[in-house]
Amino acid sequence: MRWLILLLWGAIGQGLERVPLRRGMSLRQKLIESRFPENLFHSLLMDLAGKYSPLLDNSHLSSQEPLSNYMDNQYFGTISIGTPPQEFNVVFDTGSANLWIPSVTCSSAACTNHNRFNSKLSSTFKPGNKMVSISYGTGSMSGALGYDTVQVGDIVDRKQGLLLSETESIFLFYSKFDGILGLGYPSLSVGDVTPVFDNMWNEGQVNEDLFSVCLTSDEGSAVVFGGTDNSCYVGGLQWVPVTAQKFWQITVDSVTINGQIIACSETCQAIVDTGTSVIAGHPDAIRTIQGAIGAKPDKYGLFTVSCESVSSLPEIVITINGIHYPLPAQAYINQFPGSCNSGFQATSGLWILGDIFIREYFTVFDRGNNRVGFAPTPKV
Repeated sequence: MRWLILLLWGAIGQGLERVPLRRGMSLRQKLIESRFPENLFHSLLMDLAGKYSPLLDNSHLSSQEPLSNYMDNQYFGTISIGTPPQEFNVVFDTGSANLWIPSVTCSSAACTNHNRFNSKLSSTFKPGNKMVSISYGTGSMSGALGYDTVQVGDIVDRKQGLLLSETESIFLFYSKFDGILGLGYPSLSVGDVTPVFDNMWNEGQVNEDLFSVCLTSDEGSAVVFGGTDNSCYVGGLQWVPVTAQKFWQITVDSVTINGQIIACSETCQAIVDTGTSVIAGHPDAIRTIQGAIGAKPDKYGLFTVSCESVSSLPEIVITINGIHYPLPAQAYINQFPGSCNSGFQATSGLWILGDIFIREYFTVFDRGNNRVGFAPTPKV
């Protein structure tokens, strides 16, 4: 499988920027193929809900954001930072709000395998004179706050606050992303740093106060800032109100298999998160789903099914705001040579609609109206 190659296309309209992405191998799969020690692998299998833990005191610039959440992420894009520009692969993550990348002063082995930012080479860099610590269970990302020019496609975001890591956990050595570009609400940001998209809007760089995400299994994936791409969806957009302006949080009516409700019988709250590949939910509900599709746990914490059975597995329907969003087995089963595993995982917190859902349904994140829009992606 090819690693991500980001193609920077020009703006497809004034105030509209399309940044195409390609899909790469997930960190989890890379660790498995690299024969990462099994005992260390299990130490990374934390509850996905940890990513959404309440922020700690912002005066200390600290938060809880377990990066094990990114173990299944497969979509990365390239941005540049500084003058002259230095390039970095980042996860465009609607489940967080900060931009962070490794610093050239990072002492961890994980940083040696990634692009690192050298602030001394940038004429536009300004130090923030504050230290940052983000906990992710088996270790922490710690570093400094700074400000510099960030370019996403043709959009130039000046004086953007960013976090420069100086230490990182070892498992990030195997990742293909250098850092994270958060697209959540400002209230989620560590240290009250204005998120990248908010600066784009505040500086008049985009026409509409929204962005959209188009994910595919092959080519054609993109983040579109300031609008939508009609080629990414069919039919009309169905809008759902955001219920808490921190995450992109919405209400799910129910989850059904063969017409029978198996989860969210009295509705439940879910976060629409491009930084998570899976769909996560309450452990009891996820156990029911795994049982219904015949998925069994393996030594890596995944739930596997027989690859021969995929074509006969049932559709799983997620109903949101009265609209049914069916997921066929080909969408919720991750298929690799010789193995097939379920794209559902348990979490103790809110439900998470990750890339498995977004690949099937083009998603618009509308900050101006505090709503999320869904429409089916074209089927080949």
